Amino acid sequence: MAEIYDKQKTIELRRKHVGPSCKVFFSQDPMKIVRAKGQYMYDENGERYLDCINNVAHVGHSHPDVVKAGARQMELLNTNSRFLHDNLVQYAQRLQATLPKRLSVCYFVNSGSEANDLALRLAWQFTGHKDIITLNHAYHGHVSSLIAISPYKFHQMEEGDGDQSVHVAPSPDIYRGKYREDHPDPATAYSDEVRDILQNAHKKGRKIAAFIAESLQSCGGQVIPPPGYFQKVAEHVRGAGGVFIADEVQVGFGRVGSHFWAFQLQGQDFCPDIVTMGKPIGNGHPMSCVVTTRDIGQSFMASGMEYFNTFGGNPVSCAIGLAVLDVIEREDLRGNALRVGNYLSQLLTQQMEKHPLIGDVRGVGLFVGVELVRDRVKRTPATAEAQDLIYKLKDQRILLSADGPHRNVLKFKPPMCFSEEDARLVVDKIDQVLTELEKATGLHTQAVAVAENGPSKRARTCEENGRHPSSGKEHFNDSCRQEEAQCCDRLPVKRLRT
Repeated sequence: MAEIYDKQKTIELRRKHVGPSCKVFFSQDPMKIVRAKGQYMYDENGERYLDCINNVAHVGHSHPDVVKAGARQMELLNTNSRFLHDNLVQYAQRLQATLPKRLSVCYFVNSGSEANDLALRLAWQFTGHKDIITLNHAYHGHVSSLIAISPYKFHQMEEGDGDQSVHVAPSPDIYRGKYREDHPDPATAYSDEVRDILQNAHKKGRKIAAFIAESLQSCGGQVIPPPGYFQKVAEHVRGAGGVFIADEVQVGFGRVGSHFWAFQLQGQDFCPDIVTMGKPIGNGHPMSCVVTTRDIGQSFMASGMEYFNTFGGNPVSCAIGLAVLDVIEREDLRGNALRVGNYLSQLLTQQMEKHPLIGDVRGVGLFVGVELVRDRVKRTPATAEAQDLIYKLKDQRILLSADGPHRNVLKFKPPMCFSEEDARLVVDKIDQVLTELEKATGLHTQAVAVAENGPSKRARTCEENGRHPSSGKEHFNDSCRQEEAQCCDRLPVKRLRT
């Protein structure tokens, strides 16, 4: 499709007609994307960009099978779920086949935010309780109920003391969190924090309806929870009369490679009470789903209020969802995520030996984070360097973003058709840019020392729970963490979030 306006005119019209809080990527030089295919996006001049960040275009941009499925159904019928249609029940059946048997009731909606909002309603009705436990740095959606449980958002606001029914537990981050990789049992230590929140809430006469967490924290900085953490949390929460909500909006549908759902990384003995999904479910088409147990579904019905969603589960959405499931299976995209993701993580881990700016490489499948630091011992976040890197990569026709509480974690979550060739290309470009940055900041002398002495003991260890090793196993005291925080406060921040 040809452009209607030139880029500058598009910018002017956007400023005039679109809300000012609706930001664009690369605000200093916004991109105008006119088409996309597979793992590539094309601007108005025909320049091709490698997309490393679009977890929405899960099976690849403009996948022909998905496009055809939607178009065929749109030619026949699109209506609401109050009419019987085979697409709805067929899709629900196919989706449930990927989940534990106890998760057998579906509610179809249109976005991850709608899904998480409905999950809260289900939890409130089933338990009769109100309070929610969420993780620090979490993001669960843009509607009011979810902003309240998203520290990633509400910590930006200055007013008030926050919602007293929302309790924030530490993010289970073993690189930068309260309990780090040198702790003998971080899963228990982090889950005990949740237990303490439950006990303190109970003493105040408050009752917990649910604990909600992304199965792998994305906006929080590509955080991989330690094995056993969810099981222990679920035991505490259920013991207090609450339920466990697993948010798979960003990380579901085979992205981790070894499993279809990221919560399954915790082991076969763990099953959430409610699972929410979105983004990749429709490969860019607006659809999402909440799946829960029969008991919770019956409780929701017992409220006496009918649940109806005008567009949720419509025939076109379900046809598209079925096509996405078909492509994942037929093209072995889970296998590709595992192979290419492991290769990408291996290449990035090798770069740690060369670049002192890389403090940690962690990930599972095609969900990978690279944390940049100015000092590996103090773990001082390299926020400015991370932002500089992603802008320089854009100039090299590679799209990558940075996130996390300090905006210093490079986020890889590309379309699942991402290849080993793509991985080599992006890592080579990162190598070039980091070399330039380290020379400019004087960190290249540290790189020489690392190369001469070899990688640290931790950098040589095997992959740990999908988490690729960071350097050093030093114990970090409070003074180091205080200095780390003070440094971050001085760094300029540009937010690029997907």
